[in-house]
Amino acid sequence: MNVKDKVVIVTGGASGIGKALAERFAREGASGVIVADLNGAGAEQVAKSIGGIALQTDVMLEADIQKLVRTAEEKFGRIDLFCSNAGVGGADPDIDNPGSPTNAKWELAWGVNVMAHVYAARHALPGMIAAKSGWFLNTVSAAGLLSQIGSAPYSTTKHAAIGF
Repeated sequence: MNVKDKVVIVTGGASGIGKALAERFAREGASGVIVADLNGAGAEQVAKSIGGIALQTDVMLEADIQKLVRTAEEKFGRIDLFCSNAGVGGADPDIDNPGSPTNAKWELAWGVNVMAHVYAARHALPGMIAAKSGWFLNTVSAAGLLSQIGSAPYSTTKHAAIGF
């Protein structure tokens, strides 16, 4: 996709793949890059370095995704590309027992690795449909096609993300 003059949101944009995406989109001439991350200071640092906008966002909270979409639409009038990139991993406490992760670990993985994509679609799609334009880029994992031995919540939620 050519992002020149496009408006892009990147979740998980304070570090790793998200930071690299935000930097790349800025280099390629995106007219607006919104860097969203739970780490607000990190998002601010990346946004400042690329001339973007930072927004502290907990992708597990639908209200935060709504605010992210609303901010982009109010500031730029549209969203051309929504990169739902935030993700969490983690090892099972007992590698021989995929049921060993706590409910809190399962809920975290489900919220970040699956529901964040659902919330993004739920709130960004209406504007994209109205504009007859827009794309989603969901960072998933090969673990969603195969498996991640020793990380049941990660593997399971990445399978679900691909299914969505």
